[in-house]
Amino acid sequence: MARVRGEKGEKSEKNEGPEGAAGPAEAVGVAAGNDAVRLLWGPRPKPGRGPKPGLDLDRIAHAGIKIADAEGLGGVSMQRAAALLGVTKMALYRYVPGKAEVIALMVDAAIGRPPEQDAAGATAPGWREELDGWARRLFDVFRLHPWLLEATVGPRVMGPAELGWMEQAVSALDGTGLTGAERMDAAVLLTGHVRAIAQQARAAAPTSGTEAQLGAVLGALLAEHGGRFPALTAALDSTRETGGQDEAWEFGLRRILDGLAVLIDQRPA
Repeated sequence: MARVRGEKGEKSEKNEGPEGAAGPAEAVGVAAGNDAVRLLWGPRPKPGRGPKPGLDLDRIAHAGIKIADAEGLGGVSMQRAAALLGVTKMALYRYVPGKAEVIALMVDAAIGRPPEQDAAGATAPGWREELDGWARRLFDVFRLHPWLLEATVGPRVMGPAELGWMEQAVSALDGTGLTGAERMDAAVLLTGHVRAIAQQARAAAPTSGTEAQLGAVLGALLAEHGGRFPALTAALDSTRETGGQDEAWEFGLRRILDGLAVLIDQRPA
């Protein structure tokens, strides 16, 4: 492809803040959209003039992933990626216009293509089993790469791998009687649950569960102010007695699927 530097050979890091870190809203904005579409969906470009290339987009994406996995999305910069790859920062600009496009490539590479559903025996799994497995696998992806929670918000260009996940969820509901809009909304609803629990897990200390930590904080507050919040106090006491903590993931997933089952049962066969 043509070189992305200006006529005078200067390149401004328009995607990077003062510290070389982009916020979530900057990941792939409108200005960077066309470049992201080209890099994610078009034929893989050849670099511009210069020596024989020693880089490619996959290597650049995985360098960014390695940094983000260790330090978070804020640690990613063109300078850091170049250093990890053993090249100059300007060398990266022969492949990508800036950090926003690098993050777009990182997202699609980290999410990866959705794994095939496991069919038990000769019988293909039903829509509920497919969506249950789909949500669990997506949750694993977010836990493996927590920075994806920041990088996948707001209007942005999605790559083929990420859209492949949506395709798999929507196609699981084929033949259920749900409309196209309802099938897409169901996928978005499941994704929202996955993201919410993954975000809580990310914020929790590794030594105990999210709800256990929240319960400890609430317990201390309600020990002194429980009289003002009788329903909450009774619910927390019941949770302690029955051991129902850290079940928000399973509870939410089951209720979403139960709700879809009710809706599907209302539709003509």
